[in-house]
Amino acid sequence: MNLVIRGKNIEVPENARDYITKKTNRFDRHLKTITEIKVEVSEEKTRSKENQYVVEMTINCQGTYIRGEKRGPDIFSAADAATDVVEHQIDRYRGHLQNRKSQPASQKETVEVDETFDKESTPIKVKRFPIRPMSPEEAIDQMELLGHDFFVFFSRNNDQINVVYRRKDGAYGLIEPEFD
Repeated sequence: MNLVIRGKNIEVPENARDYITKKTNRFDRHLKTITEIKVEVSEEKTRSKENQYVVEMTINCQGTYIRGEKRGPDIFSAADAATDVVEHQIDRYRGHLQNRKSQPASQKETVEVDETFDKESTPIKVKRFPIRPMSPEEAIDQMELLGHDFFVFFSRNNDQINVVYRRKDGAYGLIEPEFD
């Protein structure tokens, strides 16, 4: 397991690095497929002029990503809170894996297709990430683990880039490209 701890516009003190390393070593007990853990520590100014620290943890489990982010008055409390979030996400992920193995194929959740389109504003932040083939159900699991409202993936069903998203009614939608 590879652990990367970096500060975003701050230097992470050695005692905080040791503390985060100790906290993240616990994840390996819960999930053996972890290949990499990235921890980013940053500092924010609040309206009350007090500094608040943000700890973001991203775990790569052989292509499935688990993410948690929390804030705190110091790096240690933010790391504790982020660790709790990630452990909860790991438990959910393990539950999804166990449920998927125990369900017959006919009872597995299906994804609702919605053909509505909402215009998006100009992107402010650009992210790049590797895309691997997966089913819509796996994409929904990944979206939930990351805590996002949508997820872009390469569908192994139609060999195209697709998007799953959470609808306002709580159901899921799937956007598939259609070419003229």
